[in-house]
Amino acid sequence: MTQTPDPLGTRGAVDLSKAAGPGAGTPTGPSGAAAPGAAAPAIPPGLVVEVTPENLQQALTRTVQVAGLLVLWSSGHPQTRDLVDTVARVAARQDGRVIVLTADLTGHPELLQIFSPVLQQAFGQATVPATFGLLQGQPVPLFPGLADDAQVTQAVEQLLQAAVQNGITGRVDLGPVEGGPDEDAVPPLHQAAYDAIERGDLAAATAAYEQALAEDPKDEDARLGLAQVRLMERTSGVDLAAARAAAAADPTDVGAAIVVADLDVLGGHVEDAFSRLVDLVRTTTDDDRDRARTHLIELFSVVGNDDERVRRGRTALMSALF
Repeated sequence: MTQTPDPLGTRGAVDLSKAAGPGAGTPTGPSGAAAPGAAAPAIPPGLVVEVTPENLQQALTRTVQVAGLLVLWSSGHPQTRDLVDTVARVAARQDGRVIVLTADLTGHPELLQIFSPVLQQAFGQATVPATFGLLQGQPVPLFPGLADDAQVTQAVEQLLQAAVQNGITGRVDLGPVEGGPDEDAVPPLHQAAYDAIERGDLAAATAAYEQALAEDPKDEDARLGLAQVRLMERTSGVDLAAARAAAAADPTDVGAAIVVADLDVLGGHVEDAFSRLVDLVRTTTDDDRDRARTHLIELFSVVGNDDERVRRGRTALMSALF
């Protein structure tokens, strides 16, 4: 899904590490703005979220249930804001399947410190504007610089395909559509869970999903949502580097392996997580083996039983057990 841009030749891009000040880096390419006289589509309330250091974690949490687009720009270079408008227009056509997060790296120096390493790793320098996909809070590089509607639409389609593969199929509540069908309305308890996730209240989200399952044990969406929220609870505040170091220090430590497997699933590295626990099932015995097996089955629920990676994981688990 990642594009293959040339960071040094990206149209409309500004290198924040070198730009002298406002007005530098004026773009030479198209801005992606609507053509003169064209009516811009209305952007529904709630579709675009302005990220600040204070709401960053809460904003990223929303992408556990709904695919996200993160647009990094600079108020010191107003032309970079054009990309936000382009992305918002494309997102408005996705029926709530994607939410847009925007971050002004000049207006919020703390965000520049956070995202500069991400930009460097993805595109070779701290260049804005830049667009990432967000799946379960994890950034997926899409493209640096400005882009037109067609290019953004292609990137969004690829992102949504990856989101479905990872069981991320929620929608942003964009309010009622006049004259539109109500068949896609979110059940009240599911909406309560979404709202709780958005405000960072994972306990309330768990309670909502549990109530939904109590009322309808066949509610697979609630079962999947509950498994994902429990994964978020388990990984909240975990230091990724420390967790990987602990697992590497003792490959037989089931607890350490489980923590890393959880983080891998949360980061989209589903097959790595499954392989790690299958290997433990194959090489351990008694309680350790059963603990690894039980947790692997729980992670199958997080990803979704219809996912092809889960089918392959179940086959590998059966082989390891017998």
